[in-house]
Amino acid sequence: MHDRLSPSNRRRCLRTWTIRGLAGLLTLGLSATALEAQSLAEVARKEAERRKAVKSEAKVYTNRDLGPEATSPPAPAPAAAAPAAQPAPDAAAQAEPPKEVKDEKYWRDRITKAREDLARAEILQAALQSRLNALQTDFVNRDDPAQRAQIAQDTQKAKDEMARTTADLDRLKKEITDIQEEARKAGVPPGWVR
Repeated sequence: MHDRLSPSNRRRCLRTWTIRGLAGLLTLGLSATALEAQSLAEVARKEAERRKAVKSEAKVYTNRDLGPEATSPPAPAPAAAAPAAQPAPDAAAQAEPPKEVKDEKYWRDRITKAREDLARAEILQAALQSRLNALQTDFVNRDDPAQRAQIAQDTQKAKDEMARTTADLDRLKKEITDIQEEARKAGVPPGWVR
């Protein structure tokens, strides 16, 4: 069939196919960028929900929560202070808070929570890296200075967030190492913190 086309028709067909191919590649590139942006938005939304859940679980205790028994009684009169100087042994035992039991469940829960936080931070870092790559590609492909300036701002925000996430990753890795070291010093079986 190529033998029957004149040279001008061949150039026209080649030009048409080239334009169609480039348009297809451009469409694929834009849809991939949109998909990456959606996944980053999804990750950010989930992280915001997780942070709200963590904040809502925290409770601040005040003296009102402790009740009238826990508040300090008024200072006794000097004459009455001598007999009350030696508290009963039962009162001293009740004043000490019970020690936390550090059994297998305690160690497993602690290391599991630290590892889940680390995995969450790694996912966030991967999403941020994908976002940075997309922004850099978008920056190179833009000619409009206003669009480039906006992309540069977005890139800087993503880099700042990446630095914070990297610091979180380092902190979480150290936390896991510290938990394992603390367990080793406490004589905990290694299987409890694996």
